[in-house]
Amino acid sequence: MASLQVSSFLFSSSSSSSSSCNCSTSNSAVSLPKLPRVRLSVPKTPLKFVEELNLRDGFTSTIPLLEKTRPVQYEPIKPKTTAEEAKLYAILEAVSDRVEMHKNIGEQRDNWNKLLLNSINMITLTATTMAGVASAGTVGAPLLALNLSSALLFSAATGMLLIMNKIQPSQLAEEQRNATRLFKQLHSQIRTTLALRDPTALDVKDAMEKTLAIDKAYPLPLLGKMIEKFPEKFEPAVWWPRSQGSPRKQHKTQGKNGDLEEEMREVIEVIRRKDSEDYMRLGNLALKVNKILAIAGPLLTGIAAAGSAFVGHVPWAAVVAVTAGALASTVNTFEHGGQIGMVVEMYRNCAGFFTLMEESIETTIQQRDSEKSEDVEMLEMNVALKLGRSLSQLRDLARKSSSSHVDGSTIDEFASKLF
Repeated sequence: MASLQVSSFLFSSSSSSSSSCNCSTSNSAVSLPKLPRVRLSVPKTPLKFVEELNLRDGFTSTIPLLEKTRPVQYEPIKPKTTAEEAKLYAILEAVSDRVEMHKNIGEQRDNWNKLLLNSINMITLTATTMAGVASAGTVGAPLLALNLSSALLFSAATGMLLIMNKIQPSQLAEEQRNATRLFKQLHSQIRTTLALRDPTALDVKDAMEKTLAIDKAYPLPLLGKMIEKFPEKFEPAVWWPRSQGSPRKQHKTQGKNGDLEEEMREVIEVIRRKDSEDYMRLGNLALKVNKILAIAGPLLTGIAAAGSAFVGHVPWAAVVAVTAGALASTVNTFEHGGQIGMVVEMYRNCAGFFTLMEESIETTIQQRDSEKSEDVEMLEMNVALKLGRSLSQLRDLARKSSSSHVDGSTIDEFASKLF
């Protein structure tokens, strides 16, 4: 207030002096006395942000703030990790690593199939061309050179074909693709278990057994542990742990659960009679065709190698060498270019898929009544999704199967609409 009074006094005195000097000329300068410097005392405590806003907006009342008040800091609550969770996370990391391994090796073995197919075909066609040129009246040293070159190339093609037909690179690549898909599926199942509930020791054991079962079904090494490519009998793939307990006695359940059980049993019958049987038949057929082609390719290149050695000396030798070489190239292209081995593995996987579905349905039905209520309903939805059907379509399929038993007819519909 004192500073405001001093400034008003100075302003009034300056105005009176200026009015008294009106008689002076306009060009004269007005001399003003020096104003004394007045220092305003500023509080040492800095104004808070809210107080500054109050002063700027003209509010006389301020919001009381405690200077020493600090925002309450809450420490994040760290949930306790149980031993089962830690084990399940360890299995999850191992499964993720296996996904990458099988994916990379699958790509590598697919490249094997392409590179070996192209190389063997080029060797075979080059040797066939040499045998044809040697038969066109060539004599002396050039004839010997062409005969030796074509015989060596045919022999090399025979050896490479024997190795290629033994390991079946297209089938190896399909095995790794299936293993990658199954490990991804297991990865998702473990993540779902961790998200929905606290895992138990049984969950850890189940995840461990499934991981080892897939490892056994689709091994990575070639020597010693490779799946037999030409077995005596075609069998479906098994990538899940088989239950070793004795089957429980089946008790018929009344009510809603009983209807669902009957429906699932009818679906099992359709899967056995139609889908599984059809894929087993196709798998056997593909396996037989693959065996014939695997024997025919090296046999033809071997005949061509023998014939090319006698070109120019025996009249029919050139015909045998050229014809056998052309046929060998055709057979090799049909077998490995058409990936017959991959088709065999695909049928093995499909037959295994239906076998797994049968076992899972039977296991759920054989549970105790107290455990059945939710499991059977969930199973019905899972089966419908895996077969590519809606719930109503699945029930219609079960009714058709039941009526076919009464009529003595054969159902003309497959259970799966996916493959």
